[in-house]
Amino acid sequence: MGVTVDVHEVFKYPFEQYPNPMDKNVISVKIVEEKKDVSTGIIYRKRIAVCQNVVPEILRKHSGDCWKKVNILKVPNVQLEEESWFNPQERNMAIRSHCLTWTQYASMKEESVFRESMENPNWTEFIQKGRISITGAGFLNCVLETFASTFLRQGAQKGIRIMEMLLKEQCGAPLAE
Repeated sequence: MGVTVDVHEVFKYPFEQYPNPMDKNVISVKIVEEKKDVSTGIIYRKRIAVCQNVVPEILRKHSGDCWKKVNILKVPNVQLEEESWFNPQERNMAIRSHCLTWTQYASMKEESVFRESMENPNWTEFIQKGRISITGAGFLNCVLETFASTFLRQGAQKGIRIMEMLLKEQCGAPLAE
């Protein structure tokens, strides 16, 4: 089946002010590739992030016949691969990430864009789309997808609040129209 999560927000701060906050669930980030296209100025990065497993303990602790398929959830950390394309000339950044853990049971992908707002060139538009599809866990597929969807929605909203707080701390009050 699968679930999708879409987020759209406009920050009343210039694109150049975009901070890069690290979520508290991120344990480490390693840049595995970085290059700059000399002709376009686009900076490409590929990173691997190690994050805490946020699947609720109740789903990780159960055992028995009906839970054997989800024993894979009993990992302390999850790995994500993130690719980003930063274009300073056009004032935009695209980010695509997916989960490297649980690939035989779940497909988790996310695409984000930060770009100059069409409404006001001094504002930054943030668009994020995520999709989660879980298979191989029987009747728990729907439960796990619902949890993942809720977690992503809450995480996106929390990320927006953190971004607004960091922007306000670094830049002061938002820019007026």
